[in-house]
Amino acid sequence: MNKLLKVKCPQCDTTFTYYESEFRPFCSKRCQQIDLGHWFQETYTVPTRDVVMEEEQSIDQDSDERNESEYES
Repeated sequence: MNKLLKVKCPQCDTTFTYYESEFRPFCSKRCQQIDLGHWFQETYTVPTRDVVMEEEQSIDQDSDERNESEYES
């Protein structure tokens, strides 16, 4: 391992020695807490699909198709 690996903090862009920081990948506790706050406030989000909605639509379509076939009989 290279103990002199210099990186930039993703929060404040300060250059620091990666393996010397106990708050990796951040340079300090403050930057770590700021980042955590962004997650809690939902400033950062993970993109997802609305799977529940798709499942509900599929169930509704299946139900409609069954109802139509009952009326045709």
